[in-house]
Amino acid sequence: MILFLRKIWELARPYKLRLFLGVLTGVLNGFIFSLMIATAMFVYAAMFPSKNADASQLPIKHLPEFAQNWFFSARDGLANGLHTHPAAVWAMILLIPIISLLRGITGYLNVYLLQWVGSRAVADLRTKLFAHLLDLSAGFYTENATGKLVSRVMNDTQALQTILTNATSVIVRDPMALITVLGFLFWQQPKLSLIALVVLPACIIPIAIYSRKIRRSSREAQAQAAELTQTMTEGFTGHRVIKAYNLEKIVAEKFRETTRRSVNLIMRITRATEIPSAIIEFFGACGIALLLIYLIKFAGAQSQPADFIQLLVSIIAIYQPLKNLTRLQNQIVQARAATERVFEMLATKNSVPEPVQPKMLHAANADIQFENVSFNYGEKVILQNINLDIKAGQLVAFVGKTGSGKTTLANLLLRFYDPAGGAIKIGGVDLREFSTRDLRQQMAVVSQENVLFNDTIQRNIEFGRLGATNDEIIAAAKFAKADEFIAQKPEGFDTIIGEKGVTLSGGQRQRLAIARAVLRNAPILILDEATSALDTEVERQVQAEFDKLMEGRTTFCIAHRLSTILHADMIVVLEQGKIAETGTHDELVQHGGIYKKLYEMQFSV
Repeated sequence: MILFLRKIWELARPYKLRLFLGVLTGVLNGFIFSLMIATAMFVYAAMFPSKNADASQLPIKHLPEFAQNWFFSARDGLANGLHTHPAAVWAMILLIPIISLLRGITGYLNVYLLQWVGSRAVADLRTKLFAHLLDLSAGFYTENATGKLVSRVMNDTQALQTILTNATSVIVRDPMALITVLGFLFWQQPKLSLIALVVLPACIIPIAIYSRKIRRSSREAQAQAAELTQTMTEGFTGHRVIKAYNLEKIVAEKFRETTRRSVNLIMRITRATEIPSAIIEFFGACGIALLLIYLIKFAGAQSQPADFIQLLVSIIAIYQPLKNLTRLQNQIVQARAATERVFEMLATKNSVPEPVQPKMLHAANADIQFENVSFNYGEKVILQNINLDIKAGQLVAFVGKTGSGKTTLANLLLRFYDPAGGAIKIGGVDLREFSTRDLRQQMAVVSQENVLFNDTIQRNIEFGRLGATNDEIIAAAKFAKADEFIAQKPEGFDTIIGEKGVTLSGGQRQRLAIARAVLRNAPILILDEATSALDTEVERQVQAEFDKLMEGRTTFCIAHRLSTILHADMIVVLEQGKIAETGTHDELVQHGGIYKKLYEMQFSV
C-alpha cells in the first residue's frame, strides 16, 4: 500500500502547491464542521435557556471569560426582544451563516483544487502511458489486443482520478472532522461521550471483512471492462465483415453477456461498499440507545436537554465521516486493483531497445547484409539462416508463398523486431547500433495495407516528411497519380478522408500512401505489394514512376505479381522461411525451380 501511495504522490508532485492548498482547505473544512455543531449548541442554549442551569451546566463552561460574557449578553438580549445588548444578539444571529459561508468556501476550494490536480495528474499519466505504448515494439501489439490497451489507458487510469480527487478530499477533511467532533464531545461531556461511543471499535470489523471482497471483485471488474472495450473495438472496426456474414446478433449477444458479467461484478462491489455503511449506522444507533439507557437509569433529573441534544447531533455527525472513510478504503482498494495493470505496462520493457550510444546512419550508397538471420513468433519458426548481400542502389524482389517470411524480412529491416539470431547490417554496422528513429527516417514504406488517418489529404501525405511545402506535397501526389481524384473532391487537398481513409476507394488510399513515400525521399525504399490495389492501367503508370523513384535507391520489393519485378537486380525466392533460390528473372527461369513454376502459373493465365 505504501508503494502504491508513493506512486500516486509521484503523479501529483508537479502540482504540489495546488495539492497542498487543497489539503489545507480540506483540513479547515473538517475543523469548521465541528465548529458548526458547537455553534449550533451555543445558539440553542442562548435561545432556550434552562431555568435552573448555571454556567457550569451549559455548553459554554469551558469557554474563555469574554466568550461567556458575550453569551449571557446575547441570551439577555434575546429574552428582552433585542432591547438590551443588540450588538451581541446580532452577532449571535449572524454567527451560523458566517460559519456556514466559511465551510462552503473551504469545501468548494477543497474539491476544486483537488479535482484540478487529479485531472491533470491523470492526463499526464495517460499521455505517458500512451507514449510508452507507442514506443514498444511490434511484438507487443501482437500479444495485446487493441481494445484492452484502450481500456488500460482510459478506464484503469480513471480510478486514479478518484483517488486524487474524492479520496484525497475525504482523507484530509473527514478525519479532521472526526477528531475535532470527538474532541468537542469529550471536552463537554466525557462520561456520556464514552458511553455513546463504546460501540465505535466494532465498526472496524465490517470494514476489514468487506475490503478483501472488494479487492477480489475489483480485479475481475477491470478485466471485464477491458473485455467489453475489446468487444466494442472489434465490432466497430470489423463492421463490414459483421454485416456481410450477418453476425450482428452473435456479436451483440457476446457484448450483452460481457456486460451482464460486468454488471454482476459492479453490484458485488456496491454491496461490499454499502453494507459496512449500514452496519456503522446500526452501531451508531446502538450507541444512542446506550446513552438513553444511562440517562433514564442513572442520570435522572441531573441531565440537561442541551446535553442530550448536543450528544445526539455530535454522534450523528461522527458516523457520517466514518462512513465516508469506509468508502475511501474501498475506493483505494478498487484503484489499487485497477492501476496495478497500468504500472505493469509502464514497467514493460521494449523488446527492441535503443542503443546507449547510437551511431550515425548514412544509408545512402551503403550496402545491406543479412548475416545468418533467424526469427520466430513464439515457438513458430518464421525465418532460418537468411544470408543476403545487397549492393547499394539494387532492386531486390522477394517472392514466395504466403507465410514464407517475405514481410517479416521487411519488418526486421525496419527494426519492428530484432532477429532471434544473426544480424542485419547497413554499411557494415549492425542495425541495433543505430537509433530506431534515425533508421526509419531513412526508409520509405508502401505496404499492401496502408493506414491513413482521419485528417486531410494534405496532412496524410505530409506525414511522409513533416514540414514539407505545399508544392512538394502536390508534386508527390502527381507522382503517385493521386492528383486526378483529389481535384474531383470539393475541398481538394483539404478534404477529410475519415477513419482509415474510409471515404476513399482502395486504389485511392494506395495512391496516397505512395505519395507519402515519395515525399519521404529516403535512400531505402520498401514496397510491400505497393500496387496491389491499383487497376492495370494505373499500375503501369505508377510502376513507370516507381522506376524513376528507385534510381539511386536500394529497394526491397515484395510482390505477388511477378510482372512488376521482371527487371529486378536480384530476385529472392523464399520457401518455409529459407532462401530457396536467388538470381535474376532470366537466371531463375532457366534454372527451372520454384520461381519458374510461379512465373508459368501467372503468365499462363
